[in-house]
Amino acid sequence: MKKFNLIFIIAVAIGLVGCQSKVEYGDATEVETVNENFGSTDLQAIAAKMVDSMLTFPPVVAMTANDRPIIFVDSIKNKTSEHIDTESVTDSISNKLLRSGKFRFIDMTKVDSVRKQLDYQNNSGMVDPSTAINFGRQIGAQFMLYGNLSSIVKQDGSTKDVYYKMTMRLMDLETGLIEWSDEKEIRKVKSKSLFGM
Repeated sequence: MKKFNLIFIIAVAIGLVGCQSKVEYGDATEVETVNENFGSTDLQAIAAKMVDSMLTFPPVVAMTANDRPIIFVDSIKNKTSEHIDTESVTDSISNKLLRSGKFRFIDMTKVDSVRKQLDYQNNSGMVDPSTAINFGRQIGAQFMLYGNLSSIVKQDGSTKDVYYKMTMRLMDLETGLIEWSDEKEIRKVKSKSLFGM
């Protein structure tokens, strides 16, 4: 019985040592290939491609030569079978475009919060009317930037193929014309080894 207890204690100790984990910081721009799902490398590649394409497209270059058009970005639609944080993709693209100095943005996700604040300032009786922001003074967007992220997944035995396509468009809100459009494609292939690793 004592021999069994000793073996059990040694097995538990070895198991605990084997289960220890280690967390380290990594380079956020380094290629990430943990699995075939949409990841940080894909997000960065899509954002870089879309922003570079839009900023170098001749009509967009002409429209931003002497002006900073006002854009609002609609949420990117996730048409994949995965749960993907498309708000993060939208944020990365918006940030890169804003930092280019070529565009100004209206944040449509905060319209309700702004409306509540303006209502409070103008109708609560608690704010000095001379400091309250008046209704109807905001500037309207001239363009809408929107897009879709879709995927096709195929599997054959031990091989899984995942194809992603991001499509974006810039629409002139006055005319309804599409002023720019592009897409970025990403393909990932995962092959299992003979031993399932």
